[in-house]
Amino acid sequence: MGTENVRFDTKIAVLLRDDLATWQRLNVTAFVVSGLGAAAPELIGEPYADADGVRYLPMFRQPVLVFEGTKEVLSAAHRKALSRSLHTAVFTSDLFSTGNDRDNRAAVRGVGTEQLDLVGLAVHGPRNAVDKILKGARMHP
Repeated sequence: MGTENVRFDTKIAVLLRDDLATWQRLNVTAFVVSGLGAAAPELIGEPYADADGVRYLPMFRQPVLVFEGTKEVLSAAHRKALSRSLHTAVFTSDLFSTGNDRDNRAAVRGVGTEQLDLVGLAVHGPRNAVDKILKGARMHP
């Protein structure tokens, strides 16, 4: 096994609104990254196994970088991601009060794109495009 650094041509990033509680940040991150794996199955690596042969589920093949920003930074990132047609998953504040997938989708569908009260998003695409989308955001502490 080599220990050389691998540089990926693409980037997976999560952007969270900076006023979320810790549990909300974790919840949003888990939900939005799941969408990327469904949209881009090539992001998923091979299954894992330990030395005893117990098998575990596969995960992303590359790091997921987590950022935070203001509501305005999140809205700008969302517009840029859509304009570049990148794989994008969103989480709105309304989803904290729903309890299932059907209601989650209805809550998003009931609001226009520019009016979405975004609290998080995940995006995957070429490194430079994702970097531009994240302008104004900072790495999550």
